[in-house]
Amino acid sequence: MFLDKLNWRYAAKKMDPAKPVPEDKVARIVEAIRMAPTSSGVQPFELFVIRNTALREAIRPVAWDQAQITDGSHLLVFAAWDNYTEARIDAVVEQMVAERGDSDMLQGYFANLKEMLLPRSAEVNHAHASHQAYIALGFALAAAAELGVDSTPMEGFDPDQVDEILELKAKGLRSKVLLPLGTRSEDGDWLLPMPKVRKSKAALVTEID
Repeated sequence: MFLDKLNWRYAAKKMDPAKPVPEDKVARIVEAIRMAPTSSGVQPFELFVIRNTALREAIRPVAWDQAQITDGSHLLVFAAWDNYTEARIDAVVEQMVAERGDSDMLQGYFANLKEMLLPRSAEVNHAHASHQAYIALGFALAAAAELGVDSTPMEGFDPDQVDEILELKAKGLRSKVLLPLGTRSEDGDWLLPMPKVRKSKAALVTEID
C-alpha cells in the first residue's frame, strides 16, 4: 500500500555509492515531477538531474558537506524562476494553444494572470514560483517512496554558490531545494533503525464539518 511506502521512507543519512538507482526509476520520478500540479499550469521552475560526479563533488562543500550528494547516484536540483515575465507566460499560452486549441477564455485568463503577476516585485514572484517547485518536490518524494528509492530533501546549502556552479543566474533561475537519490546504507546510518516520529492526527488535524 502507498501509506506503507511512506512509512518505509525516511531522509536517508547514509547512502551506498555501490548501489546506484536504476535509470528507469529515476525517469519515473522525473515524470512524476513533470506531472505535478502548479498554479495556472505554468510550471515556473526547472529540474536539473545531475549524474556528473565532478559537479556533485563541487556542490557538496557548499551544502554542509552532506555525503548523500556524492554517495547517492543522482542529485536533483529544483530551480525556480527568478521572476514572471511576459515572455515566459506567453510561452505557456503558446503551448496550451498548440495542444488544446485557442479560445477567448484561455486568452482572457492569461491576460488577467499577466495583469496580476507582472506588476509585482521579482522577490514576490520568485517566492510564488518557489512554492510551485515545492509541490513538485512532494511528488518526487512520494514517487521515490513508491518505487523503493531513497531520497533526502535538502535546504541546507548555499543557494548563491549552487547557482554559480550550475550557472543558473544566466538562465533566470535560482536553486531552491536539493534531492539526492540513492540506496540507503544498512550500516552506519544512525537514523535507519529509529521509528518514524510524527504528530498524532489529533494534534495535527482539525476537522470542520
